[in-house]
Amino acid sequence: MKNILKLFLFFILLSSGAFAQKNVRDSSIVANLIYATYSYEFPGKDMASRFGGFSQVGPGYLYKTRSNWIFGVESNFGFGNNLKKQDEILKGITTSDGNIIDMSGIYADYHFYMRSFSAMSRVGKIFPVFGPNRNSGILLSAGFGYLQHKIYIEHRSKSAPQITGDYVKGYDELKHGFATNVFLGYLYLGNSRKVNFFAGIDVNLGFTEHVRPYNFAEMKFNSGSFTDTYTGLKIGWIVPVYKRAPSDFYYY
Repeated sequence: MKNILKLFLFFILLSSGAFAQKNVRDSSIVANLIYATYSYEFPGKDMASRFGGFSQVGPGYLYKTRSNWIFGVESNFGFGNNLKKQDEILKGITTSDGNIIDMSGIYADYHFYMRSFSAMSRVGKIFPVFGPNRNSGILLSAGFGYLQHKIYIEHRSKSAPQITGDYVKGYDELKHGFATNVFLGYLYLGNSRKVNFFAGIDVNLGFTEHVRPYNFAEMKFNSGSFTDTYTGLKIGWIVPVYKRAPSDFYYY
């Protein structure tokens, strides 16, 4: 009687699709994709009036369904030293040759950099073409989230009070707001799990506004909104986490 019951339960599982053979080589499977990215971006619109090209790095996570839909989150940290109109950043507190006098009566040592941060949720689809398996192919995704960017004034010695502490916030032009992203590229998940990556075109659009209420350089209150864009080439290295090893059997 027990053997008959076991056999009956087995056929129920089999008929309901709960038992299947799935592997990354010949089937589209569920996967957790943990990754790190690098991109080089070129600003446009309002963002281009202050910054030139800059780099981004960041971590991300994607959940890939069996039907090749992806859902996840990603963050990026931007950095660069290509700033425009540098002579206007500290206008009003610099000498005629563009320097700042510190408390010792000598020129202070400082540098300008670009810094940014973004965090977005992502949704997209993998179209399995030109790949070694049904889990690789053209990747199209969209992101929605948050963007901020500013001028970072590096002054390590802290010898010039004009650009130290809260005073420096009056010159950093910090902006933040809602942002969207579109990515079009190629995602590769290798059959052996050793090589997994994606690469493609990264397009971003942000709608930002000032965080600081007052601009010391312009000697006026900040107001208005801005449209920031940046586009570049993004690459990512993926560490896939499968429910089972890709060459093993999967039971559901």
